[in-house]
Amino acid sequence: MKTKVLIVDDEQEISDLVEIYLKNEGFDVLKAYTARTALDAVETYAPALAILDIMLPDMDGFALCAEIRKMHTFPIFMLTAKDTDMDKIHGLTMGADDYLTKPFNPLELVARVKAQIRRREQYDQTVQGKNCYESRGLSVNADSHSCSLFGKPLNLTPIEFSILWYLCQNENRVIPSEELFEAVWKEKYLDNNNTVMAHIARIREKMNEPSRKPKYIKTAWGVGYRIESEK
Repeated sequence: MKTKVLIVDDEQEISDLVEIYLKNEGFDVLKAYTARTALDAVETYAPALAILDIMLPDMDGFALCAEIRKMHTFPIFMLTAKDTDMDKIHGLTMGADDYLTKPFNPLELVARVKAQIRRREQYDQTVQGKNCYESRGLSVNADSHSCSLFGKPLNLTPIEFSILWYLCQNENRVIPSEELFEAVWKEKYLDNNNTVMAHIARIREKMNEPSRKPKYIKTAWGVGYRIESEK
């Protein structure tokens, strides 16, 4: 069965272009031109990944991303002409996993889609072994790719889980943002990259962590992040 990718963009030329490149790589492509039809497609066809434009006629892509995230953890791309840092951060904090601005290189988009799909497949696989972290009510299991806080499951995306697990693996060590990005995204870190910060904020939100005095994921200002062991 082919992997389904949902493209949500009211510009048909863009949707058709992305569709051609994705189909050439063996993907099954679904297209929606409004947020409402996109939400219907998500529930009907259960895509493995969605590519969302921000400027849609009935709901902006940020709100659409937030709606999808209420029930689903599959990877989401934001594909848009908006390229300011605040737009990127806003998209990531709404639950997006990656961000590309128009005009874009279709080959780069396909490469990133394939990388996200591979990460999701690894996330969904269950393997044998004892790769668990438990401290102060936080439980993270790399074998089952599950996470809970005081017994309540945390609905993390594959990217969010990978970030949290990498921090747990390196307990008590400050992980520079550059290292965390390159370990999780498998790409070279660029200056002024706010992707890690936005995803950390999203994880903290799901853990009901106060941003100023978080209990679990600590910020080393100007350096990175760490998880401290139980004292």
